[in-house]
Amino acid sequence: MTEPTKLTHVVPPEQDGWRLRSVLLTGMGLSRKLLVRQRGLEGSITVNGSTDVLYRPMRAGDVVEVTLPVEQSETILPQPMEFGIIYEDEHLLIVNKPWGLIVHPTSGHYTGTLANGIVHYWRERGESYRFRPIHRLDQDTSGVLAVAKNGYAHQFVSEQFQAGQVAKSYIAVVYGRMSADAGTVEGPIDRDVDVPHMRVVTPAGAPSTTHYEVVERFADATVVRVKPVTGRTHQIRVHMKFIGHPLMGDELYIDAVRHPPRELPIARQALHAETLSFVHPESKERVAFAAPLTPDLETLIKFLREEGEMTS
Repeated sequence: MTEPTKLTHVVPPEQDGWRLRSVLLTGMGLSRKLLVRQRGLEGSITVNGSTDVLYRPMRAGDVVEVTLPVEQSETILPQPMEFGIIYEDEHLLIVNKPWGLIVHPTSGHYTGTLANGIVHYWRERGESYRFRPIHRLDQDTSGVLAVAKNGYAHQFVSEQFQAGQVAKSYIAVVYGRMSADAGTVEGPIDRDVDVPHMRVVTPAGAPSTTHYEVVERFADATVVRVKPVTGRTHQIRVHMKFIGHPLMGDELYIDAVRHPPRELPIARQALHAETLSFVHPESKERVAFAAPLTPDLETLIKFLREEGEMTS
């Protein structure tokens, strides 16, 4: 059975004299929305083990505890599924998302999503959490994905994403031999007015920045490590196409004129979320997670390497 998660904060000397509300919001990092929710739960906020009022002055050494309620994703159907677990604690579940999975159920996709598999995983362990993905990966992108197990962890890490404080790296295989060893793409992204499910670089779009560096070159392809600063939908796929190097296997953004379709040993876009790093909601220390390259991408890279050796 899942136990309620407790957030504990010992008031430091620099917060002596602060009101409890300020300690909760600034010292512990609770959002105002979460604080309002907690105030509606009797006994969920205590000081030195006793229920207290939000406006009482705190003293250095006081122990403030916030007890988060046990939740569950009642609308998500549990479904057994294979996925890799990279890390888990009472606040976070970090998984290695297989390609081909949508992260969250949508209209027409109520089952067969990563959410169904994770809810099943928790239920099998007798645990109850609400499924809260902190970010998204495209259906056919594999790799590191972070899921929060309570509202506080979701808010704490999501704010880092919004502030550009999360470090992410991806491995991509793109068409064409890149000449520069590294570069940056600055290209505002918005919906394609003619094809709404696609994105394009356009002056009217949201500011978007992507850094990249070459890992390995082939005759007419390049393996790159990509580090998006912003997190727009399809950002890496759109930016790589924008500079003339669309992702191999990406049928949505392929430039069929410059890069005619060819037989490749991969059935999806060649993109893998390699690493993810952010400040942990409890320890307040930076943590980093990594997912190894998938077998299909390893096969693609081996194929391109051997192809180059045969033509050289």
